[in-house]
Amino acid sequence: MQPFDHILKSGRIRLLGLLLFLWSSFSVAEQVEVRVKGDFPELQKNAEAFIGEVEGRSADNLRRYASTAVSQASKALRALGYYSPVVDWKVEEADTEKTAKLILEITPGDPVRVKSRTVDIRGPAASDSRFRDNLPVHPAEGDILNHGDYTNLRNTLQTRARRRGYFDGRLVTRTLEVDPEALSANIVLVFESGDRYRLGEVTFEEGHWFENSLLQEFVTFEPGIPYHADEIAKLNSDLLGSGYFSGVDIDAVPGNAEKGVIPVRIGLTRRDPRSLAAGLGFSTDVGPRFRGTWREHWINPMGHKRGAETELSGPRQNISTWYELPLDPPMTDAIRLTAGYQREDIENVESEQLTFGQQWQHQLDSGWLQVLSIRWDGERYNIGDDEKGTSSLLLPGVGYSKLHADSPLDPSKGYRLQIDVSGSHRAALSSVDILHVNAIARGLFTLGGRHRFLSRVQIGGVGTNRFEDVPPSLRFFAGGDQSVRGYAYQSLSPENDNGVPVGGRYTLVGSAEYQYQFADRWRSAMFIDHGNAVNDLFDPLATGVGVGIRWISPLGPLRLDIAKGLDTELGGEWRIHFSMGPEL
Repeated sequence: MQPFDHILKSGRIRLLGLLLFLWSSFSVAEQVEVRVKGDFPELQKNAEAFIGEVEGRSADNLRRYASTAVSQASKALRALGYYSPVVDWKVEEADTEKTAKLILEITPGDPVRVKSRTVDIRGPAASDSRFRDNLPVHPAEGDILNHGDYTNLRNTLQTRARRRGYFDGRLVTRTLEVDPEALSANIVLVFESGDRYRLGEVTFEEGHWFENSLLQEFVTFEPGIPYHADEIAKLNSDLLGSGYFSGVDIDAVPGNAEKGVIPVRIGLTRRDPRSLAAGLGFSTDVGPRFRGTWREHWINPMGHKRGAETELSGPRQNISTWYELPLDPPMTDAIRLTAGYQREDIENVESEQLTFGQQWQHQLDSGWLQVLSIRWDGERYNIGDDEKGTSSLLLPGVGYSKLHADSPLDPSKGYRLQIDVSGSHRAALSSVDILHVNAIARGLFTLGGRHRFLSRVQIGGVGTNRFEDVPPSLRFFAGGDQSVRGYAYQSLSPENDNGVPVGGRYTLVGSAEYQYQFADRWRSAMFIDHGNAVNDLFDPLATGVGVGIRWISPLGPLRLDIAKGLDTELGGEWRIHFSMGPEL
């Protein structure tokens, strides 16, 4: 029994010690209270920060500590320009229920103001507008002196010098003269830049395996250009973003410069050649779904890639494969060969589709992404047992898209614009003449950090002389999570004589949504959607309204909506919608 008794007693002692610790943590309060006369919240906050936490002291100990607290409070006010504060103190004795407290009563007095500010840039940087312009405005003449603003101004000069290649630059004069009696301060900063360094030739260390010509296409600057840290950062980002490498080490330090030219040496660590990813998801449009992706990130020294993807859900199953050849520049330009098979059974529309194609992707100087494509589609379909057929189409096409967002997963502002045009002709291996156009615009902006406004517009149309020969994959349907909420997925479209949705010639869909962030990673939402897929642009459109909640997960927003379709004759009803993914 002795070992057991020992454990029990030691456990009791530890428990008692824990209870005493918790009791003391809750019962001991902050023992210094700062009271600043007047409306000076920043002064009070700074004084409290300088003094810090003071706990567990007796009244006599607080009296001995008072001179230190007064000195710290005075330094805190001096940092914000108040050089002559009056700081009185007193100690309130403790009774049986509370500890003693040191109270500082501060009268700030009049502040020191900036009388003059001189920032003199000498050397080549004096004619460099991006170095010289847009320096911090504060501290300006007439401002209350703030030492933090002065430090920021000084550090900005030194940081810009490093970013823009003035590595020999230095502050030859850095003076802050304060006259507390005259309540004035004079600032003088003289920066001597020295010559601006330049970027030299880019070389890659041995062992990377890839063709050197491919790697050189990632370099977007010419040897001899003036140094800028952004050029090095972009090169690092582009190499990592290529998918070829697990590590990039760029050596471009000024200590290696010869006559002001910095050689750029790059060490590369090749990534594993293959990766496999799988995931489960859910949306109310298609229900549970499985996704699988296989990629071969590099096949040969020329940087070719290939991969395969599959998505399996109740109404839709597809598998596709691709082979990609990088172009110049490889960050944005590529040729991709594709092949795929898809089967769908949605709202009485069954189809099987086989596709082969080629895409040429090119980034324009304006920022638009251009995709020129040509593909062959073979489709067999059955619409409610009323329309059965097959189609064979050779579809050249062009697409333009542009995405601007301040964050890839959860932006606070931005927009996406996209337009795709494709067509076929019976004289070119096709069973029907088609001109297919689809345009989408999305926008997002945030006010006050919490109020978010989203909008979405989709406009599309099919031009053809025999619409009944157009396969379902090229007709328009509306309704569902990403279209008009409050209506079933792809249920909005013209119907045949048996009431089966058969798809429309046109689609018009618009949406407006307001979100309010009420907690970290949580937002509420209200929305209205309006649109339809129609054969006549003057046909009625359906409206859906609702509320929802958003959780910002590490993978992007998760959306849960409760929507009411207001047009019951078009199938509107109460529906729950769940989806995930970026909002732009």
